[in-house]
Amino acid sequence: MSSLDVPPGLLRWVAGIDVPTAAGSTAVDVPDHATTLLLRSDKRELIVMGPRTRAAYHVGAPSHSCVRIRMRPGRAQALLGRPLRDLADRVLPLRELPGLDVDQLAADPIAALEEALADWPEPSVRLEEAAHLLVGATVATTAAQLHIGERRLHTLFTAGTGLSPKHFARIDRVRTVLAADAGQWSDIAATAGYYDQSHMTAEFRYFMGVPPAAFTAGRRPAATPCTA
Repeated sequence: MSSLDVPPGLLRWVAGIDVPTAAGSTAVDVPDHATTLLLRSDKRELIVMGPRTRAAYHVGAPSHSCVRIRMRPGRAQALLGRPLRDLADRVLPLRELPGLDVDQLAADPIAALEEALADWPEPSVRLEEAAHLLVGATVATTAAQLHIGERRLHTLFTAGTGLSPKHFARIDRVRTVLAADAGQWSDIAATAGYYDQSHMTAEFRYFMGVPPAAFTAGRRPAATPCTA
């Protein structure tokens, strides 16, 4: 998978842009608390992918040409004009986005989205602020720092990300482990915010299907054909 630079005009909306690996190669879609827009330019098909709560191992299907645009917390809710509470682990087709149709996006997805969002009002940063605070903190502590109740924080996350604050934080921690440089697992566990190494191993196995040492060594679940 190759990553593309996010244009300055999209930085307030988009966390990352990538192009999946070529057909025939094995890929891992890691757990992700973000909502992603996927454009298949060859089929002129626009798809919204909700948060992914478990890893998926697959082999790229032939003739798929696509760009994936990973949205910042809360931005997909504004862009789609609907809460995301029912989008976790779902893949839904879209006919168009506000001010954009599939043909415009297929021609140049990044430029088309940048132009369409140029005049949009500044999106709320409340959820993104909450997401940052939640890293390394409990739900109760995060709610207190935001001066809101835990129930309000739960509503904010489920509507804006499709996940509860606790589930969002769990996925964030496992992504921290996946992004860590090689080192002592106990040190990585502490950096990622786990109680200890055994806690990290159990959580990693839950989300990734195998323990971290097995995953790093390439002993992973069998890949299946890509269907999304």
